[in-house]
Amino acid sequence: MYADENMIKIKHEVLYEVAKLAFAGELEEKRDNIAMELIPGPLPQFRCCIYKEREIIRQRVRLAEGKAPGAVDDGNIIQVISSACEDCPISSYTVTENCQNCAGKACINACKFGAIERGRYRSHIDASKCKECGKCAKACPYNAIAHLKRPCKFSCPVDAIKYNEYGISVIDKNKCIRCGKCIHSCPFGAIAAKSYIVPVIEALKSGKRVYAMAAPATEGQFGADITMASWKKAMKELGFVDFYDVGLGGDMTAAYEAEEWAEAYKEGKKKVTSCCPAFVNMVRLHYPQLADCVSTTVSPMCAVSRLVKARDPEAITVFIGPCLAKKSEVADQKIEGNADYVLTYSEIRAIMRAKNISLEPCANEEQIASTYGKRFANSGGVTAAVLQSLKESEENIDAKVCRANGAAECKKALLLLRAARLPEDFIEGMACEGGCVGGPSAYSDQLAFKKDRDALISQADNRGIHENLKNYDMDSFSMHRE
Repeated sequence: MYADENMIKIKHEVLYEVAKLAFAGELEEKRDNIAMELIPGPLPQFRCCIYKEREIIRQRVRLAEGKAPGAVDDGNIIQVISSACEDCPISSYTVTENCQNCAGKACINACKFGAIERGRYRSHIDASKCKECGKCAKACPYNAIAHLKRPCKFSCPVDAIKYNEYGISVIDKNKCIRCGKCIHSCPFGAIAAKSYIVPVIEALKSGKRVYAMAAPATEGQFGADITMASWKKAMKELGFVDFYDVGLGGDMTAAYEAEEWAEAYKEGKKKVTSCCPAFVNMVRLHYPQLADCVSTTVSPMCAVSRLVKARDPEAITVFIGPCLAKKSEVADQKIEGNADYVLTYSEIRAIMRAKNISLEPCANEEQIASTYGKRFANSGGVTAAVLQSLKESEENIDAKVCRANGAAECKKALLLLRAARLPEDFIEGMACEGGCVGGPSAYSDQLAFKKDRDALISQADNRGIHENLKNYDMDSFSMHRE
């Protein structure tokens, strides 16, 4: 389930207005006008009244500025917009029409919190008193009490979403892996992520040396004629010093992770990949005893950022892609030399729109990555690249890899690893189904752009991973976290 088109439109308009005012140097002065301009009234557009709509806009403006929507900030990049969440009608336990209003009232007797009362036609659950223990549902002889989950809670792969006493969703930051699945599952647009658009714009305006880096998932998402050269042209028009395809980082990560895999294989140890930050968050927050299994090789984003900063010590690096967890990799993991800021496609497009810049068709001549690095964004792509690197370096190990596609498969693989029952030697963990191409902030559905993506990548030459890396001074920076 995806958020209503009206919610997506509002999100994009807020980002655009904030970007426009930030470029003009008028954000501090005019931020309070955004809600009035987008919701002029007198009739509401998507809520009960214009006052609630304007409050939702105000909270979205705060998120666009990188702040929490309310007064309390727990540090999580993913936040609940409380004024929007208040409209969600679903309580966890609901009495259905199957209720026979029986005299025994087993449900009322089972509840220890006084949350159920007798109604005229059926029992009624007071959501403000319900503790979600489920005893009423178990006690009902007619199976008349249903356990319903809100879309946000149902979509969360790690059960990080609860409800407070007012029925508003609350994200437990100590469980949340920052995958972003909840954001697009909410039909009220009540969950969103903090944005880095303001500091990026300020850096561009100040004349600092800012570099753009696009995720390998980018290729094909915007059509068969929008190439990496198209992105490079647009980013330079925006004021970025240069542009990099992070598929190059895929080559870097594959080469160094291959060395780790070979060493671990010979020592009888098992390893898990480190390029998906949501998967790494899952390991560290939910399977901490497996933390030592995480590869120490940095992600492709961090690899390219370190390369750029080794070349230009004054560089500020900005990663662009479909992944929200990449913001967590920057904000939470704090890996030295990593990207300074992360933007989603909608955020960079808001910045481009504010400067009247668009992606234009360009010849597909901008190749700095092998096809293996370009395919890093697809489920199984990391495995293919690492195995290719092992082949090129003549490391003859019979490595078996569990390609965990999506959060559910990641959990299953990690459970087996924790129990010492994983049959494979390594785990490639991708929290999004299909890989990064299925990220929560993808521009289009991965199946819709698969043909264009395959067509663009097929035009690349057949350079090898190690052959490609000879073009770069890999000794000028470290490829490991520590």
